[in-house]
Amino acid sequence: MIIKQFQMGSMDNFCYLVGCEQTRKAVVIDPGINPERVLSEAHKHGLDINYIVNTHGHADHTAGSAQLKRLSGAQIIIHALDAAAVPEADIRWSDESDLKVGEITFRVLHTPGHTPGGICLYAQENLFTGDTLFVGDSGRTDLPGGHRPTLAASIRRLMQLPDSTVIWPGHDYGPTPSSTIAWEKRHNINAREYGYFVQDDV
Repeated sequence: MIIKQFQMGSMDNFCYLVGCEQTRKAVVIDPGINPERVLSEAHKHGLDINYIVNTHGHADHTAGSAQLKRLSGAQIIIHALDAAAVPEADIRWSDESDLKVGEITFRVLHTPGHTPGGICLYAQENLFTGDTLFVGDSGRTDLPGGHRPTLAASIRRLMQLPDSTVIWPGHDYGPTPSSTIAWEKRHNINAREYGYFVQDDV
């Protein structure tokens, strides 16, 4: 799996280009304000963008979706509960169907709480979390559609994934640009609320 992480915008957003090494098919997760940069990187690595996935409907994550669709011909995917934010979307998920990109099969997890239609994508022990889970923290719930107990339940579900799972968040808000489930269990400031708090051995 090829993973390219881009930081863009005034809110330290992360966008991801994820490609299949065998077929060179790719997906872009949460294109920000500079889709040309993502497309240029895809061309550089010989990747063909088939899908654009929005992990939720907030504009800082969806702003480049329509333009990237025009430039690449890719289909836009978003959960049906957030689909009003992206009228150009081609696929509106209402279940947790897998997404196949070349030889990569992403497990789509509905993780509401930050927004009603929040999703995460999991494949090959890599988890793209949008604004559900950050490094050391989680998405806010004081915006329309946010609900903290629901978000906590979603994150408890993510904590069931293998400890070695790499977390790729939607913003660069933590001490590092990525982490692992194991690290989050020990260090996330919300870990007790999520029902997972593991003290380091001393």
